[in-house]
Amino acid sequence: MAALLPAEWIKNWEKGGKSEFVQLCRALSENKNHDVGFRDIQQALYELAYHVVRGNLKHDQASNVLGDVIEFREDMPSILADVFCILDIETSCLEEKNKRDHFTQLVLACLYLVSDTVLKERLDPETLESLGLIKQSQQFNQKSVKIKTKLFYKQQKFNLLREENEGYAKLIAELGQDLSGNITSDLILENIKSLIGCFNLDPNRVLDIILEVYECRPEYDDFFVPLIESYMYMCEPQTLCHILGFKFKFYQDPSGETPSSLYRVAAVLLQHNLIDLEDLYVHLLPGDNAIIEEHKREIVEAKQIVRKLTMVVLSSEKTEEKEKEKEKEEEKTEKPPDNQKLGLLEALLKIGDWHHAQSIMDQMPPFYSTSHKPIAIALCQLVHVTIEPLYRRVGVPKGAKGSPISSLPNKRAPKQAESFEELRKEVFNMLCYLGPHLSHDPILFAKVVRLGKAFMKEFQSDGSKQEDKEKMETLFSCLLSITDQVLLPSLSLMDCNACMSEELWGMFKTFPYQYRYRLYGQWKNETYNSHPLLVKVKAQTIDRAKYIMKRLTKENVKPSGRQIGKLSHSNPTILFDYILSQIQKYDNLITPVVDSLKYLTSLNYDVLAYCIIEALANPEKERMKHDDTTISSWLQSLASFCGAVFRKYPIELAGLLQYVANQLKAGKSFDLLILKEVVQKMAGIEITEEMTMEQLEAMTGGEQLKAEGGYFGQIRNTKKSSQRLKDALLDHDLALPLCLLMAQQRNGVVFQEGGEKHLKLVGKLYDQCHDTLVQFGGFLASNLSTEDYIKRVPSIDVLCNEFHTPHDAAFFLSRPMYAHHISSKYDELKKAEKGNKQQHKVHKYITSCELVMAPVHEAVISLHLPKVWDDISPQFYATFWSLTMYDLAVPHSSYDREVNKLKVQMKAIDDNQEMPPNKKKKEKERCTALQDKLLEEEKKQLEHVQRVLQRLKLEKDNWLLAKSTKNETITKFLQLCIFPRCIFSAIDAVYCAHFVELVHQQKTPNFSTLLCYDRVFSDIIYTVASCTENEASRYGRFLCCMLETVTRWHSDRVIYEKECGNYPGFLTILRATGFDGGNKADQLDYENFRHVVHKWHYKLTKASVHCLETGEYTHIRNILIVLTKILPWYPKVLNLGQALERRVHKICQEEKEKRPDLYALAMGYSGQLKSRKPFMIPENEFHHKDPPARNAVPATVQNGPGGAGMPTSVTINTVRLEEGTTEETADKLKEKSQGVVKVINKTVNATPKVTTSNGNSASNSKIIKEKDDKEKSGKEKDKEKKDKTPAATPEMKALGKDGKDKPKEERANKEEKAREIKEKTPKSDKEKEKVKKEEKASKEEKSKTVVTIIESKSTAEKEREKEPSRERDLAKEMKSKENAKGGEKVPVAGSLKSPVPRSETSESEREQKRRKVDTHSSPSHSSTVKVSIA
Repeated sequence: MAALLPAEWIKNWEKGGKSEFVQLCRALSENKNHDVGFRDIQQALYELAYHVVRGNLKHDQASNVLGDVIEFREDMPSILADVFCILDIETSCLEEKNKRDHFTQLVLACLYLVSDTVLKERLDPETLESLGLIKQSQQFNQKSVKIKTKLFYKQQKFNLLREENEGYAKLIAELGQDLSGNITSDLILENIKSLIGCFNLDPNRVLDIILEVYECRPEYDDFFVPLIESYMYMCEPQTLCHILGFKFKFYQDPSGETPSSLYRVAAVLLQHNLIDLEDLYVHLLPGDNAIIEEHKREIVEAKQIVRKLTMVVLSSEKTEEKEKEKEKEEEKTEKPPDNQKLGLLEALLKIGDWHHAQSIMDQMPPFYSTSHKPIAIALCQLVHVTIEPLYRRVGVPKGAKGSPISSLPNKRAPKQAESFEELRKEVFNMLCYLGPHLSHDPILFAKVVRLGKAFMKEFQSDGSKQEDKEKMETLFSCLLSITDQVLLPSLSLMDCNACMSEELWGMFKTFPYQYRYRLYGQWKNETYNSHPLLVKVKAQTIDRAKYIMKRLTKENVKPSGRQIGKLSHSNPTILFDYILSQIQKYDNLITPVVDSLKYLTSLNYDVLAYCIIEALANPEKERMKHDDTTISSWLQSLASFCGAVFRKYPIELAGLLQYVANQLKAGKSFDLLILKEVVQKMAGIEITEEMTMEQLEAMTGGEQLKAEGGYFGQIRNTKKSSQRLKDALLDHDLALPLCLLMAQQRNGVVFQEGGEKHLKLVGKLYDQCHDTLVQFGGFLASNLSTEDYIKRVPSIDVLCNEFHTPHDAAFFLSRPMYAHHISSKYDELKKAEKGNKQQHKVHKYITSCELVMAPVHEAVISLHLPKVWDDISPQFYATFWSLTMYDLAVPHSSYDREVNKLKVQMKAIDDNQEMPPNKKKKEKERCTALQDKLLEEEKKQLEHVQRVLQRLKLEKDNWLLAKSTKNETITKFLQLCIFPRCIFSAIDAVYCAHFVELVHQQKTPNFSTLLCYDRVFSDIIYTVASCTENEASRYGRFLCCMLETVTRWHSDRVIYEKECGNYPGFLTILRATGFDGGNKADQLDYENFRHVVHKWHYKLTKASVHCLETGEYTHIRNILIVLTKILPWYPKVLNLGQALERRVHKICQEEKEKRPDLYALAMGYSGQLKSRKPFMIPENEFHHKDPPARNAVPATVQNGPGGAGMPTSVTINTVRLEEGTTEETADKLKEKSQGVVKVINKTVNATPKVTTSNGNSASNSKIIKEKDDKEKSGKEKDKEKKDKTPAATPEMKALGKDGKDKPKEERANKEEKAREIKEKTPKSDKEKEKVKKEEKASKEEKSKTVVTIIESKSTAEKEREKEPSRERDLAKEMKSKENAKGGEKVPVAGSLKSPVPRSETSESEREQKRRKVDTHSSPSHSSTVKVSIA
């Protein structure tokens, strides 16, 4: 502390120091803060005196100034005496004698200021003696000891009870009299005083008797409390506490039991503050340490019980364990020692002294006190009383009477709650001390819950001020805490009380699911560890759950379900956690468990939803099996259980859907399995690649037909469940986010998730993501109203450009919106003008289409580069993507099939004698109604399709602009429309095939059907290789439908002439400008079309064989899937089928041990292929090959010059496969074919005249034959002359892209020649010899010197000018065939019939490049495929 007297003041004391000191003292005395002023003056006086002691100031100067300041305060003499007392002690310890003398002189100088009495009290006797205030210090000490002994230690002799009892008898009579009259405590007190004085009674004993009488007469609180209070003025404050403590001590024997009356008296005295709790608490047993030890022991015992229940005990050990437990229970039944602290606590609670009760509870471990039932019940009763007014006002349900509870007579009891704020201040605190032991009073539990409900109603209503809102927020958080700490733990300890569970749900359902799930999480993972009782309950619940689950089967679902129900009312989290763990291990439990959950309460269903989400989110579980190629079975089981349980029971879905959305946000797509199952079960929308063609056909109809014939399982009663799913999605705004997340996640699976994962798993996850998107989008389309859909789904350009949704998915989501929008506009226009004519209707429909689709046409322009719109119009693009199969065709056969089924069903109902008449009637009515609905739906769809076709007829002229070339147009069409959509879904695959046919049928300008089909069939390797498993299946369906159309045209000339004869799609002269007609010679005739179809079959075989021989898992799997899908229409040709069969058989042998899934696929296809063998036909039946000379009929030239050229390229394609059917190995064939190519080049260079004169009318093998054959008929010579005319074959013109295959495809061998000779000539002996000679010749040729490719090219340059345009076209096609495999070195089958030499081929290619003829090479087609699928 800083010095108050500066040294300058002392030095200049007389000049100014004295006055400064006086002013300081005056200022300090006037300080309003009394305590501060007192301390400062004390210090100032001390410093002054100390300066005197040290000799800095004279004692008379100090005494003078002290005389001046003594008047400033009344207590100044006392302060000065204190200062002297301190200095006395300090100086007595010093060795310097002078300082002690200075002190003595100062005191003597100040004796006139401080009285002798005060100094005698404070100074040491020796100091007093030296000052002359006392004579002898020793005598003074003796005298003070005597006085103290007399005052404090001498006992007064009172009359004790055993000495003379008359006074005590009169005292008891006074206290025990009737107190109902005008007798007051004051009057009695006077009498008691008289008795004490008269009989010399011991006052302490009198107080003891007053307490005894009060114990016996507890109803007279108002009399005894004031009496004791008045009496205590005559006693020491601690006396009452000591007497009570002595009473409690008396009952602390092991056999003693403290009476409740004593607890009550103590409680009342505490409440009236006549005694302090701290003083009384020390007299009570057991000690706090003993209580803590007991609490710890209870926890240990509880854990031991848990351990025993979870241990696997053998049967022999079980009996011993039971005996030991019985002994322990007998020991426990012995009466526990009396706990006086708990007894006092109960009494305090009963009289309503919450303040003191709370203090006692705080001394003990949490919930220890309330774990004793009497205390819990007493506290519950106090809460009952406190909440009564508020409960009567807001909590009582309508129509309920209830039994009002009267308030406590005690005015010091807690104030009754009139508002929620008061409830928070008083009652919530009491409930927190109760904790799980509210379970002792279910009625109070219900009341608290009802108050919570009433509060939530008020909380959720708007219109309150900001201040009120803040208060309400605080109240809400307190309510959540009470729920967590009190209500849920109490429910766990209640014995299967379903009513309480339902009551609690009434409040819980007003909470958002996030809060509810948080509470369930706390309940499940933390609450059960907080108290020994709850620990035991958890163990018992698990034990019971095990017992039930072991015995649960399909047969005993009902009784087991009831047991599960009972167990779930109190401890749902623990029960469901165990059930879900069992389901994850044994998926055959799913059905019985789902069926057994029908006895659950609403709260339990909600808890189940939380437990499912928690199980799904378990970070310790691996989502993949150990092989890293498949999703774990536990996840599949949980997903399946989810779908079943959410469909069957009214469980809130928001949490689960949000969980899936969150997982997708985090880039995890495993959990889409759950969404897939939920939508499938709840909405009845199945997504499967195994659909039959009948089902697929049914899926192109209306909703009723889909439900009846489109799914494997019969979809029944999904209306309510699908409505629930829809509501959950709309209420929480999850519909569009889920769609967008899934659409984005498809690529995320490959590029983000798929980094380290197995390719097979990545494919599965991609498929799962895609399938779920399709399924979910289908659900939204069929369940959302037009307004909902339009409000939520943004325009197509926003979807693609802002949300980065892939185009196929964006159109998939927008498509239903367009359909809804067009439909509603159409209905508006119909209502506006009531005209029933079909033309009017069509006109209105087209108008509504224009209104709706015009903005879409504008929007799609931004999706692609401007160059794209040179070939196809935005209108065509939007039309393709916005239509569905429902718009293009009516599945009449499906409708007929379902109607016939219903008729059969009705007949069966009629024939059924056992069915009751009422049920018969109902079933028949149902079938009739269904039949009518189907017929009505068919009619409606028929009208709709007619309208759509009319619309397309008007639009078609503006579809394909073909500003570049028809090839480019087809490329864009395939790249941007067909390929992305044909792998989107099975129904889209069918749609794409149907749309191509439709565009052809509509005679769309600039659309080459021939080019389109050729491009699709020509090289499928890249497309197949880049597909996932499900995409391969869909691509297979697309090819199947395309082949179906082609096969139909191939099967009958009449059909071909009718559907393709005069159609612009089959023009063989391709011009860059729109050309919508031409003479008959420009059309591809029927026979040449058959050749083209054979070429396509060959191409498919070539691609299939290539994929099968790669050894790549994806290639093999995908091609087998595709082949299985196209099996109805391919292979049709015997030798192609045999080639395939060999390769597949090889796969079966190779993959049996290595890759079982490929082996299974190959075996499946192999079996089906064998069953199709009887339907395969030889090649000459599939298309007419060149006939023998004498039987030749000029059928192949019926369509004019160049017609006979078609076999040229067709036979190109047969060669490779015929090689494949031989028994020689692939390597030998390769060598031979390369040799043959070189030989051909050599012979061509040697004899150019022969080849040019012959044109392309005959094969190379035929040329060799013609050298030996001298019996050629005149007809054939005429034919040769005709063929010499320079005209390109229709196929060469139409399929120019294949013209590049020639140089590498020039492969031939002896087997091929022999086969052709066998097929084309009669089997005479001469001819057989001729064949042998030819074979020899070919072998010799192979051994000759080979002319290289460079030589053949140089020869070609010389011949270039002479070559007619016909050969150029042919050469171009051959070159394109060479490039079909992207420049692979593997030898490709070439044409042995075409006499155009290799040199001429390369020359003609350069010529055509200069002329810029309309061609398109295969590599660009293959890259198109890659882009569109990627």
